[in-house]
Amino acid sequence: MSGGEPSSIKRLAPCAAGNRFVRMPKSTHFLKGERALYQVLYRKWRPKTFDDVYGQPTVTAALRNELRTDRLAHAYLFTGSRGTGKTTCAKILAKAVNCLDLQDGNPCGECAICRGIDDGSILDVVEIDAASNNGVDNIRDLQEEAGFTPVSAKYRVYIIDEVHMLSAGAFNALLKTLEEPPEHVIFILATTEVHKLPATILSRCQRFDFGRIPAEDIAARLLDVARKESLTLTEEAAMLLARLADGALRDALSLMDQCLSRSEEITAEVVSQAVGLAGRDYLYELSAAVRGNDVATALTVLDRLYAASCDMERLCVEMIDFYRNLMILKSVKNAETLVIAASCELEHMREEAACYELPAVLHCMDALQNTLERLRGGASRRVEMEMALMRLATPALDVSNEALLRRIKALEDALRGGAAVAPTPAAPEPAAPTPAHEEVSPSAAPAPAAVAEDTAAEEPFTRWNEVMDDLRRNCMPLYGVLLGSSAIIKGDKVVICTDNELFRGLVTQEEHKQKLQAAVRNVTGRQYRFGLRRTATVQQEATDPLTAFLRESRERGVPVTEE
Repeated sequence: MSGGEPSSIKRLAPCAAGNRFVRMPKSTHFLKGERALYQVLYRKWRPKTFDDVYGQPTVTAALRNELRTDRLAHAYLFTGSRGTGKTTCAKILAKAVNCLDLQDGNPCGECAICRGIDDGSILDVVEIDAASNNGVDNIRDLQEEAGFTPVSAKYRVYIIDEVHMLSAGAFNALLKTLEEPPEHVIFILATTEVHKLPATILSRCQRFDFGRIPAEDIAARLLDVARKESLTLTEEAAMLLARLADGALRDALSLMDQCLSRSEEITAEVVSQAVGLAGRDYLYELSAAVRGNDVATALTVLDRLYAASCDMERLCVEMIDFYRNLMILKSVKNAETLVIAASCELEHMREEAACYELPAVLHCMDALQNTLERLRGGASRRVEMEMALMRLATPALDVSNEALLRRIKALEDALRGGAAVAPTPAAPEPAAPTPAHEEVSPSAAPAPAAVAEDTAAEEPFTRWNEVMDDLRRNCMPLYGVLLGSSAIIKGDKVVICTDNELFRGLVTQEEHKQKLQAAVRNVTGRQYRFGLRRTATVQQEATDPLTAFLRESRERGVPVTEE
């Protein structure tokens, strides 16, 4: 190229095999006025020895012991989630096996081999990205290279990252070489999805599992990096970054870089603003509207967010995460480690969680999860979210079991607090004595002209407890309202004796009516109609064993005297 080669062009040269290309050493010369690019923190502070690796003591101790005793395997497999140190340990191991002055299992970093591997001048350590080199031809090229002896180092080391991306043919091509590689070759495979690897590959590697790095270790590393960079990082901010990283040290350092774009003094408030934890007051507005049964406010807030180009799917995910945090705060005594939030926002969440009952929180999470599935295939995302908010703010519109349990819980709390469920209207002077009991259809009260005396004999439904067991497995709402009930059989009708006012409302819904019919049919083998008897006398006789014993004794003609 005339005029000299620009510094932005990477210079390539043939490797030993002659059919692949690798990058030449990076140039340290810059044109006049040219400035070196900023190097992000996770690259700048990547560990150089096993002692610098945080959060993986078991893995690093085992590798150092193998190096000290010279018991090296020919193939290693590093597995674990992202950002936990797999590739970093692979590069350290590649240097350590070739180091001329090994320091207690760590590479010295000063010898010609260590410096050559670091600056890329030694080509005996090859890193391959299996995501983009996943074909059979790529593996065949690797096999041809592996036959050549190392140029400068003792071992030729191949680091295959994201190895699970190899094709089936590529795995088969790699298999024989992986089983019996040349004496001067070491393979290091790294993957985040070990379940995708064939068993034949797994059995030929020495496996090391990298766990998620504890938040305390991540925070300690962040504070150490901040000290070396002459930055101000508070301990609270370091711990918040560590919890946001979810066990990935690389993610934590990337987040700290993101915070540095705002301020070199990193506090918890700066972290919250940088990652978007702050400024989510709309979630509390929607939550207040939901628990206050205020549909109008909920739809108004949603309209404001939609006008501001808020993505409905992202809003739904944020609400699921919000209610998940409320669930944790209501269920776990010390929830600080499970809920990712600044201390001030955590207190706000605690106050919001205190306004909810757990069934209501679970109902909100379940409804939003169903909405999220519909959002991805529905015609209008806005309409789906509006429907979801209407169901959340008005549980009576939702016929799901979770919504019914939420309503039952609300009624129980109201009764516990002494509130009346429904006012009883004043009755006129009775013209005739009140009947001993009232027997009606669960669906609706019959008209007076349609009431007829049923002369069929009554007999106790002795297998009612089996029906209740079936309802407990298949219809929890009905089971809840029928606890303590009994039943009798009159001809082709099962008369359910209960004083729970909720039963009539539940059984009129087709879903619950069918489940009740199925439960009775499963136990008796017959199809029955249903009736409802509400009377305290019958309820007492059905639940009092002594009363039932006295009644049965008189029916058998046994003289019994009550005192």
